[in-house]
Amino acid sequence: MWTVAAPKEGFIRLMRNNANGEVFSGCTAHFSASQIEISGIVQGVGFRPFVYQLARRYQLKGQVANTSAGVRIHVEGAQNHIDQFFSDLKSKAPPLAQLTRISRLPGQTGDFSDFSISPSENGTLRSTLISPDIGVCEDCRAEMYDPQDRRHGYAFINCTNCGPRYTIIDDIPYDRPNTSMKPFAMCEDCQAEYDDPGNRRFHAQPNACPVCGPKLQLLNNQRDELDASDPVQQTIELLKNGNIVAIKGLGGFHLAVDAENREAVARLRQRKHRAEKPFALMSRDTAAVRRYAQLNPDEKALLTSPQRPIVLLKKRAPSPIADMVAPENLYFGVMLPYTPLHYLLLAGDFTALVMTSANLSEEPIVIANEDAFEGLSGIADFFLNHNRDILLRSDDSILRHLAGATRFVRRSRGYVPAPLFLKRKLPPILACGAELKNTVCLTRDNQAFLSQHIGDLENNQAYEFFKQTISHVKRILDIEPAVIAYDMHPGYLSSRYALAQTDKTLVPVQHHHAHIVSCMAENGLDGDLIGLAFDGTGYGTDGRIWGGELLIASPAAFIRPAHLSYVPMPGGEAAIREPWRMGISYLIAAFGEAFESLDLPLLKAIDPEKVRVVRDMALKGINAPLTSSLGRLFDGVAAILGVRHHATFEGQAAMALETIAADCTNYLKASRLYDCELFTSDVCEISVASIISGIVRDWQNGLSPADISTRFHLSLIQIYSKLCDLIRYETGLNRVVLSGGAFQNAILLKGLMEGLRRKGFRVYTHRRLPPNDGGISLGQALAAAAMSDAI
Repeated sequence: MWTVAAPKEGFIRLMRNNANGEVFSGCTAHFSASQIEISGIVQGVGFRPFVYQLARRYQLKGQVANTSAGVRIHVEGAQNHIDQFFSDLKSKAPPLAQLTRISRLPGQTGDFSDFSISPSENGTLRSTLISPDIGVCEDCRAEMYDPQDRRHGYAFINCTNCGPRYTIIDDIPYDRPNTSMKPFAMCEDCQAEYDDPGNRRFHAQPNACPVCGPKLQLLNNQRDELDASDPVQQTIELLKNGNIVAIKGLGGFHLAVDAENREAVARLRQRKHRAEKPFALMSRDTAAVRRYAQLNPDEKALLTSPQRPIVLLKKRAPSPIADMVAPENLYFGVMLPYTPLHYLLLAGDFTALVMTSANLSEEPIVIANEDAFEGLSGIADFFLNHNRDILLRSDDSILRHLAGATRFVRRSRGYVPAPLFLKRKLPPILACGAELKNTVCLTRDNQAFLSQHIGDLENNQAYEFFKQTISHVKRILDIEPAVIAYDMHPGYLSSRYALAQTDKTLVPVQHHHAHIVSCMAENGLDGDLIGLAFDGTGYGTDGRIWGGELLIASPAAFIRPAHLSYVPMPGGEAAIREPWRMGISYLIAAFGEAFESLDLPLLKAIDPEKVRVVRDMALKGINAPLTSSLGRLFDGVAAILGVRHHATFEGQAAMALETIAADCTNYLKASRLYDCELFTSDVCEISVASIISGIVRDWQNGLSPADISTRFHLSLIQIYSKLCDLIRYETGLNRVVLSGGAFQNAILLKGLMEGLRRKGFRVYTHRRLPPNDGGISLGQALAAAAMSDAI
């Protein structure tokens, strides 16, 4: 270790002891001081203890303190030691820390006898970054399993390297009085750990133990507390007996059942009114996961990461998991435990537990004990609660490894509120997102803060959560937006919220333009490029519903040179829930009223009177808005082939069509693709009629639905690749951005990436945000900034 002799005339003598205790003569170095300011994720991640230990290593004096802008450090000592200290700050920071700005200025020497950690400071600039919630670390797990440890079996064990952060914070600085741990006064042992800079729990704000911390409580759905000396063990027994248990977690409640118990899974579906949408699974470790799912090294790395997301994994057959966990789906959504309580429950030797968000259909996840009883008593048989409040709900994140990269389906717990860093600085902007899979975005300088998953803004509970999230993020980041960006659709609740903010500059942004700009921002792109925006719904500048769009776009503007041809959407939103309506509409587009004589599964499955009503709606334009949506085209083809006539969740028919497709490993060598006519005036329209005609002809010739689905996918890839080629010929643009919910389709994404790259295009996709509407708020923010600059 380094030792420091008393300073003399501005110099110090350095000596180093070797392992045998010998003292080596050192050199003399100038005694100086430095003031260091650090911004980023540096609170609640063990950064100050790291600084303290580092300063002690180099025999420096001074102090470190949390501020509302990050961390401030004052160090005094040998100049070369300060240099080494500064270098290690950047290169050896704790794994959960993220340093976004670090500055060093000369300081004034003071009267410091040692190095200390000072109380947090409050300031006018509140630009610190809050750490996301992190899964329990290995050190804490080892203590939890150790019968000799005072936290043995404790469901709330944590340290500076793990545990709750974002979901328990009410304000900054990130100190205990500003969290939901405020009511829990630490016992002497915990306080000693908290005060000891050499301890792993030094200034760990959620620090607690069984003596002084949060406690579990097991109740039935009549709110009667069970006389359980060990609530965890009794919960395990309840689950093994087929009961449904509501379990309070990190960002909200889960509804849990034994995933191998078919009757329990079926009962959960019936009570939750969730007919077919897949349930998430949680297993103790990867060995258990391999019993029912395939797992490659990239997927294993995702599963075991500190963020602990849900990862989409291909099913293994045969599987011990109940069929109704993920019916008619190639994948399971799987996660590993991320709280101590999860580990304790899974010690019950379950292959997996269903762990699905605890809510009624379309409502936000429940976070409060009282709300859980009011909303879930008709679903759960028992409740495993605790008395630490969740201040902000946060659903589990969902990822998959696809086309050579990790890709988000939902970005939430474990990743929020870490910012995305932008290529340019922006003014403070609030982007309100879309109607479905809503997130909001706030910008500050070159940082964009996307909220956790809020969900579909289709009821008052979701809208209140939306407003609460905006208020919370504005407060903890001290961002008061001058500009509010919103979707052009006048009926969206997010748009209505924006339009009510009359004291702000309001900027409407077209839905698919925002999709493209979000992917541009994520990839640091500027200038004009080609954008393929594929999804189910988006309000167009002509008042129609878009979704199969080829755009030429920059952040400030776009033009629309090509799109799928319009067809009626009979019944409006009813056509999303009943894809057979779109099947009828596309058949009319291809065959006119003669479609009724066709021998198709759709026409045999649906009541002829209903078919006639929908036919009349489409032909007469009654409650039948026009759409160019690729999502609706997938719905229609699925219905025509008899794959899916009704949908119980968004995108179900399209997913089913993808699922039955043959193994498309060579996307550009199909034996025959569907003919496609292009109609040009000011805008090129891709004829859906010619595609549908080819599909019906193949069906009549005995081709299987799987082969037809494959040919349909490959035809779309070929059509849009050729259109990009034509646009490049006319404009010289060689960059293509892919965005929109349809790019969660693996065949479409991989096929277009491969096809366009073979043609020499540079192709950009989403990796840090979902391609669906969960990432659209970032595009709204950047588009609004660019539009404001252009005015």
